[in-house]
Amino acid sequence: MRIEQLRQRLHDHGAKPCHAERVLRAWLQARPLDSGLVPADQYFPLPVRAALPAIAADLATLTRLRSAHVGADGSERLLVELADGQTVESVLLPNDGVCVSTQVGCAVGCVFCQTGQDGLLRQLDSMEIVAQVVLARTRRPVKRVVFMGMGEPAHNLDNMIEAIELLGTAGGIGHKNLVFSTVGDRRVFERLPRGSVKPALALSLHSTDAALRARLLPQAQRIDPAELVELADDYARATGYPVQYQWTLLDGVNDSAAELDGLVRLLQGKYAVMNFIPYNAVAGLAFRRPAVERAAAMSLHLYRHGILTKLRQSAGQDIDGGCGQLRARVMEQKIA
Repeated sequence: MRIEQLRQRLHDHGAKPCHAERVLRAWLQARPLDSGLVPADQYFPLPVRAALPAIAADLATLTRLRSAHVGADGSERLLVELADGQTVESVLLPNDGVCVSTQVGCAVGCVFCQTGQDGLLRQLDSMEIVAQVVLARTRRPVKRVVFMGMGEPAHNLDNMIEAIELLGTAGGIGHKNLVFSTVGDRRVFERLPRGSVKPALALSLHSTDAALRARLLPQAQRIDPAELVELADDYARATGYPVQYQWTLLDGVNDSAAELDGLVRLLQGKYAVMNFIPYNAVAGLAFRRPAVERAAAMSLHLYRHGILTKLRQSAGQDIDGGCGQLRARVMEQKIA
């Protein structure tokens, strides 16, 4: 279901735009669809009131909580079942955030990622993306949404833009608290600036060496890292939100002195935050995270060169709940 299809369904029952917005706002806050300051029988036309139970039932089928896994860091990984039985993952983050998926699977094929092992199975529609936020709000407050779960948002732009615009208006999420994560795609830099809601940008860089980056992200659009940083910096300065660069630290792969020199060259003077994320081990893959001391030294090196750097931990490491791992375990159980 697309967001515009829901608006049209309400319109067909006689709803005016103000009625549709109230329904959407109520759904986005995980409240009954007829809730609001003015009683429903004084606000909605009778045909709209009569249609709301069926609409609520249909919205409830968009997502269903399959399982929840609480991490020691305060995060909670959710395995979410969609109406067709496919599953995706969402993560409730500390400080009122949620990370949601945008596709079932992913076509980028990052060699270190569990999700990338299965390829792309299908796109999520705009309502399925938003419904993950609604599900999260049934469990705790949500004031920040990160599109950094399963999938590559740039490969699902129409649905992504619809979801972002709804969350940034009726959903009550501040625009800088909507974070569009991508490996880099020219369409992102063409379309996001034209939207009425302009999200913050997170860019998965992972290497400053074009050849190495192509091996790590085999199906990512081929854009030289230097050009990618320039495109991202232009967007950051136009929106006023720094780019959040994502860098999964892989021992002996992208933690070299040469990479540090490349990062200083590319990011010095840029409107940027570098997030180093030590690798979350995936069964069957040979990658490892570097030693804690090495990761800390890399962060300090960039900081000393004037680049704001944060050493982060991927949520769910203590429960083997990295992106795609919960879904993978369910699929293995089905096969067994």
